[in-house]
Amino acid sequence: MASLFSKTITLQKELKISDEEFTQLRDFIYEQSGIYVADNRKYLLENRLANRLKALNLKSYGEYFYFLRYDPGRKQEMNRLFEVVTTNETSFYRNPPQLDVFRDKVLSEVIREQRDKGRKSLRIWSAGCSTGEEPYTLAIILHEVLGPEIKTWDIKIAANDISEAVLASARRGVYSEYALRTTPKEIIARYFTNEDGRYKINPEVKQLVTYGQINLSDRAQLKRVERSQVVFCRNVIIYFDDDMKRKVIGAFYDNLTPGGFLLIGHSESLHNISRAFKPVHHPGAIVYRKES
Repeated sequence: MASLFSKTITLQKELKISDEEFTQLRDFIYEQSGIYVADNRKYLLENRLANRLKALNLKSYGEYFYFLRYDPGRKQEMNRLFEVVTTNETSFYRNPPQLDVFRDKVLSEVIREQRDKGRKSLRIWSAGCSTGEEPYTLAIILHEVLGPEIKTWDIKIAANDISEAVLASARRGVYSEYALRTTPKEIIARYFTNEDGRYKINPEVKQLVTYGQINLSDRAQLKRVERSQVVFCRNVIIYFDDDMKRKVIGAFYDNLTPGGFLLIGHSESLHNISRAFKPVHHPGAIVYRKES
């Protein structure tokens, strides 16, 4: 029995993805999500999908590709696939210099314009929201800036991701101490409830955010997002090739109201991707603006 078990383990370890299987899966992932897996990341795809093959009792990556195309359970498995090919490394108050610019420059201008118009309406889109740390951070910043006046505002933060699993986690709004590692202590005290070492986001923050599954490669889905004054899409377009980046950035441009703002990851750039936005340089961050 021990010998048979060791042979099984050896076979699992030796399971490799062929060039043909890699191409099939890479093209399928791109077709379904716009996520591009470069040739030099073949090993990554192999490693990350190995557990899915094991869970489904499949003997090759070719069988897994067939499963994704034709099996009755392919829709549920597609969600699993998106989970393993994307990295959901995030935290509250990630990249503080950029958030300072959002609070002091972007948000202050949008709020001033809305007050001048007598509207008090604010729409923010968090595209690629992962487990909710980003949109909840934005909601907390709004509470900090507006104070009690926030009750007189009509505010909606649309938060979307391709993975239903991370959205379910975001809706629960319960986090580990690690997720709060970059969060000021006074913010934690004001906006979270500590329940046996797990931190639950307070209802007044939660109610500003609405979660929904969106595939950024699906133009029709993107068009259904309510028009926004601010779009956050940080550390997402790094997964796309240039053609897909142009399509997604174009969709953000169409979604934004005139004069609206786009914020992307600090290591990302619209250079050679889009000239539709005006880059506005601030200490610690670049903000892209849709000119009126």
